[in-house]
Parts: sequence; structure tokens; C-alpha cells
Amino acid sequence: MQIGDVNFGKNPLFLAPMEDVTDSSFRFMCKHYGADMMFTEFVSSDALVRDVKKTLKKLEIEEAERPIGIQIYGHLTDAMVQAAQISEQARPDLIDINFGCPVRKIATRGAGAGMLNNVPLMVEMTQAIVKAVKLPVTVKTRLGWDENTKNIVDIAERLQDVGIAAITIHGRTRAQMYKGEADWTLIGEVKNNPRMHIPVIGNGDITSPEIAKERFDRYGVDGIMIGRATYGRPWIFAEIKHCLATGEPMPPLNIAQKVELAKLHLQKSVQYKGLPVGIFEMRRHLSNYFKCLPDFKQTRMTLVTSLDVDELMQTLDKIAICYE
Repeated sequence: MQIGDVNFGKNPLFLAPMEDVTDSSFRFMCKHYGADMMFTEFVSSDALVRDVKKTLKKLEIEEAERPIGIQIYGHLTDAMVQAAQISEQARPDLIDINFGCPVRKIATRGAGAGMLNNVPLMVEMTQAIVKAVKLPVTVKTRLGWDENTKNIVDIAERLQDVGIAAITIHGRTRAQMYKGEADWTLIGEVKNNPRMHIPVIGNGDITSPEIAKERFDRYGVDGIMIGRATYGRPWIFAEIKHCLATGEPMPPLNIAQKVELAKLHLQKSVQYKGLPVGIFEMRRHLSNYFKCLPDFKQTRMTLVTSLDVDELMQTLDKIAICYE
């Protein structure tokens, strides 16, 4: 599989762009465990055009993270074109357009998955962005707005025709949000459409190596994107690759290994974002690293309330001792 100048080889695994999740520290962890392609948190075109400091910060990428894409969203073509051009200056490997975010405050403004209600504008905007930048442009979207408008086969063709280099499809409609099961049937139809010649990446409910292998085998997608299943489990990429290569499950990480990973992740988060933000944004991850441990309530409370790095490190060390 290839996008632009980047050759990913067979069955690449992508880290989905997620707001307040896929920051530099988390990308570092996922890259360490074999993510083949990563994306920034998604970037508001309106905020980028207005030079909002927090949004500009999202464009900062490290050489070690490559290949990496910057994902932008918005409902105005001019602002999206400007955002793409600004993002290009940060030297990512590609620009990704978010036509899939189902969050109400975004979709009801016509951005993200809201663009599924205006396919002509979606196509027009995509074409304008493709023409405005030299980098490959990709799209992430959904099956359609609701059960009655699952028009992704047609949408994918039209986006391909205006020059996108790849498409990622989440197997739900916007109306579903993240409820119910992801339907990969239409993702498979897009991939097997004889008119399609760009890579098709599948997304939705990839929670285990076995499911990932089944999706590759059954639907023939070029790549798989993983989102929520990475919370507290950045090693899922290594697990999937091990399964694809051997047909066997990877030996599970023990508690001591998870503690060391959590400590490294915390250090990176504080390094990149400072205090107290680096701790605030680690809380989701810290609790998820150890969510299956018994009698964990009090320890979890410390992990999600403390603002002291030393206390958090000591708590993590205690987890390694108590649960070894």
C-alpha cells in the first residue's frame, strides 16, 4: 500500500486522530509499538486561520513520528484551503480532511460528518484543497448521515475523481455516533468497487488482533485504522502485527511492563505539555492502563486526581509491587 511517496507495505495499521488523545506523548507510545501511520489531533480550520495558539501547537510534529498526517476540519471551503496550506508548512506527510466526526457541535455546523448532508460541497471543498497543496490529500468519513443515506460507495468514487490519495471509512453513520456495531459490508463494497484505485482503509470496532485479521482477510482493505481500542493499550499495534505474522496471540504484557510504559508515557506528556496540563491529559490513559485490576478503586482515584508527578510515580511503583 502506498500514499504519495510513502510505501507502507502490506496490512499497515493507522492510529486514528482523536481530540485530546493523539497528542505527541501518545503518538510516541503508539509508534514505539508499531503504528505505521499516525495523525495529529484534529485541527479546526477556523482556529488555525485565526492563529489560535493552542491550535497551532497541534501542528508540531517530531521527525521520529513519521509518517504522520495533519487532519483538519471545518465547514467553509476558503478557511479549509487556508488551513491546509498552513498545515503544509509544518511538513507532515499528508493532509487529511475530517468528514467523519459525529460530535454534535461540529456536525450540526456542517463540518465533520455534517458534510455528509451536503455531498456536492464535500466534493467541491476536497477538490479545492487538493489543488491548493502539493502534499497528498486523504479523507476520513462515514457510511452516510443515517440509515437511509448510506451513500459511501458513490461518495468514495466522487472524492477519488477529484484527486484524493486514499480514503478511510468508519463503518457507522453519523446518526449512530459510536453506538451499535460497525458495519464493514459497505467498506468492503468500496474496496471491491472496480472503479476504485486508491487505498481504502477500514475503521471501526477493531478491538483485538483476531478481529483485525478477519477484517483484512474478509474485506480486503488496504489498511486498518484503530481508535478507541488504543486507550491504555498502545501495544495493540504490536499484538495485531504478531497475530498477522504468526497466527498466534502475542504473550500478554505483565503488570511491571505496563507500569514502566505508564511512567514513560507520563514523563513524555509532562515534557511536551508541561504542568499541570501534561497530567490532566494523562488521566484517561493512566486509569485505562490498569482498568482490569481488582480492588483498584482507591488507586485509580489517586491516578485521576493527583497533580503531583512524584506521587503518581510512587503510585505506579506500588501497582507493580501489589499486583506482581
